Amino acid sequence: MAFLEISGVKKHFGPHPVLAGLNLNVDEHQVVCLIGPSGCGKSTLLRCINGLEEIDGGEIRVHGDRITGPGVNVDALRRDIGIVFQSFNLFPHMTILENVVLAPVRVLGQSRLEAQDRAMALLKRIGLEHKAKEYPDRLSGGQQQRAAIIRALSMDPQVLLLDEITSALDPELVSEVLNIVRDLAADGMTMLLATHEMGFAREVASKICFLCDGVVHEEGPPQEILGDPKKERTRGFLRRIIEAKRL
Repeated sequence: MAFLEISGVKKHFGPHPVLAGLNLNVDEHQVVCLIGPSGCGKSTLLRCINGLEEIDGGEIRVHGDRITGPGVNVDALRRDIGIVFQSFNLFPHMTILENVVLAPVRVLGQSRLEAQDRAMALLKRIGLEHKAKEYPDRLSGGQQQRAAIIRALSMDPQVLLLDEITSALDPELVSEVLNIVRDLAADGMTMLLATHEMGFAREVASKICFLCDGVVHEEGPPQEILGDPKKERTRGFLRRIIEAKRL
């Protein structure tokens, strides 16, 4: 049994099918990168796993437990499945420390002192402890994104979802964010990433999945999918990536 099982998941926005019976398994401690053209359903899939979007068919299970459909405790789900967005989504009226502490106190019931100690340890891990009392708009984009990852980690999630976390950053800030993901992968965090960073996907992914037409069109280890894909749609996508000098 896979750690995360996505079976026949469908999602429509109006008449338009974004996910068309998608199947995907993620093993514990695995890093799975989702690649594909814009609009192929990568972000929608992550939002469905986290419960931010309701699915229209199929089911999603974690450790064998159904996390979609009637009767699911969405708050409990989001304790176990963290998500980080491309636009940071930090609360602008709170300091970085307050952003990180908020959910552990309100959702996990931690004392403020316990949550602050944990938050400072996490911020120190990524070199941002000196920014703890700053507001988000005083930080660079890369620093904000690193803080957003730490906010997700403060809940000790079982799975971390990363949605194009470098796409809103200037190129020189990308590496500082990707370094955190490298460290998390080395620590065994189970992660599902939607990304356009093909070189990074080649480096950290256990498996790469190419999405198109709302399904996983091809999947396999990075050297196979990025080096010798079997299907023409995958090859065509990668040709465009290479022409754009993204691989």
